[in-house]
Amino acid sequence: MRAGPLCLLLAVMSMATGAHAEESSPLSLSAGPQIIDLQQRLKESEHQRDELSKQLQNADADRESAQLSRLRQENQRLKLQLKEAQATAPQRLLTDQQQWFVTGGGVAMVALLCGIFASGWRRQRRQWLN
Repeated sequence: MRAGPLCLLLAVMSMATGAHAEESSPLSLSAGPQIIDLQQRLKESEHQRDELSKQLQNADADRESAQLSRLRQENQRLKLQLKEAQATAPQRLLTDQQQWFVTGGGVAMVALLCGIFASGWRRQRRQWLN
């Protein structure tokens, strides 16, 4: 490698490290009271935020408890209405499926009786004619 570009590279690198050192210099003494003031304001803000979040949770809990009590009352009212409706409704002997089964059996019996009466109770020997 040539000496020219190497010297140039070293010069550029030394300037970059010098600029970096200037950026990370310690804070001046006049900024100290501002930092303390800002830290106190931060603590006060966090305290206010905590208090407001607690108030919000309490308000949510109160609203939910009121809604919960209304729902419980409505649930009790609906249970009473259901019991009254069940007490006044006549008891069914058969379910819908059982009713269809009985209806189908009745139709089959009627068809059997119609077939017997239509033949006239006579027994005939029927054969195929060849």
